[in-house]
Amino acid sequence: MAEPQIRFDDGASYERFMGIWSRMAGDVFIDWLKPAAGLKWVDVGCGNGAFTENIVERCAPLSVDGVDPSEGQLAFARTRPAARLAKFHQGDAMALPFADKTFDAAVMALVIFFVPEPEKGVAELARVTKPGGLVATYAWDVLGGGFPMEPLQAAMREVGIKPILPPRADASRIDALVKLWNGAGIEAVETREITVQRTYAGFEEFWSTTQLSAGIVPIFAKMSAAELESLKAMVRGRLPADSSGRITYSARANAVKGRMPK
Repeated sequence: MAEPQIRFDDGASYERFMGIWSRMAGDVFIDWLKPAAGLKWVDVGCGNGAFTENIVERCAPLSVDGVDPSEGQLAFARTRPAARLAKFHQGDAMALPFADKTFDAAVMALVIFFVPEPEKGVAELARVTKPGGLVATYAWDVLGGGFPMEPLQAAMREVGIKPILPPRADASRIDALVKLWNGAGIEAVETREITVQRTYAGFEEFWSTTQLSAGIVPIFAKMSAAELESLKAMVRGRLPADSSGRITYSARANAVKGRMPK
């Protein structure tokens, strides 16, 4: 029997689970890219439009096209303020529905480890980007402990429960990203780590967001109430609160950028 796969089809749930983390990391990513105004962008794996919103609000783009396989996610994206400019399309990262050399900037935000064949995904980013155009991505450092749900996943591993990881978690490593960018013929390749910090009002707020993770639902469904309470207590112990009960911790992503040859 195949292992369960992570799928995100509910845009509203994803917003509660990952939206804040995504926007914070996206802001740092954009600061690093330093893009010019007036560019034509494509946001591949745009999901519910969280990063697309960053592009529209912060980059003064000429246009933005978002692509994602999930109509449920795209339906949420179309309700965002970004939809005043951005257009959203259902599509596959490994077969983008655009002509060669269409965009000035092609990006993936927290997506590359979900692409079954990352090499094809990066090749498509390169194909649709104009000469001299920007090609970039960032992804949670899942294997290096950077994922926002790492406190929960660490507790799961401690009790012998294997977390469900993105199918190509290996693609999120810095060395793997560099290899992918070089392999696609992208030049002037640079990398960096992105560290962001989030504060929850209390442990229950943190715990409630975990219930919305597509990778957690099937695991929790198999656990007894006692097992779940025991796991919850372990996670609480990993997330000490301050005097007001708030919980603050960090997550980390790896990023890469480069330019198409002129």
